[in-house]
Amino acid sequence: MKSEKPIILVTNRKASFEYFFLTTYEAGLVLTGTEIKSVRNGEANLQDAFCFLKDNELWIKNMHIAPYKEGAYNNVDTKRQRKLLLNKNELRKIESKLKEKGTTVVATKLLLNENGFAKLEIAIAKGKKNYDKRQSLKEKDDKRQMAKTLKKII
Repeated sequence: MKSEKPIILVTNRKASFEYFFLTTYEAGLVLTGTEIKSVRNGEANLQDAFCFLKDNELWIKNMHIAPYKEGAYNNVDTKRQRKLLLNKNELRKIESKLKEKGTTVVATKLLLNENGFAKLEIAIAKGKKNYDKRQSLKEKDDKRQMAKTLKKII
């Protein structure tokens, strides 16, 4: 039986520019019915989203999910706190990493798995300095130039 790859709905490109990713996890999301319909339509934004621990549970804040058009009174606040579903071992690892100075938990991708469940890829990240950001921009520019020259040759 062929296993399907998850469908990536939303990516947080700003996070890869601002942070070095140390480890990544895939967490489930607790969503209402109208929220999951909006997510499946791709109407979500991870730009300002961040994760935090509260009472040994991981939560995401400022993740924007647009209201579902046919939702009427069933729609909820667009930037409400949403619970992330991880097992205890993963939560313990994340908690120990967060105690280190300069680390945070960042949402990187929102995806749908083969069963239709919304999953959030989160990463334990360390902030980049300005010179690191300049270096990554330079690498990106170099890759673009190399691709251009290869295209001209071929």
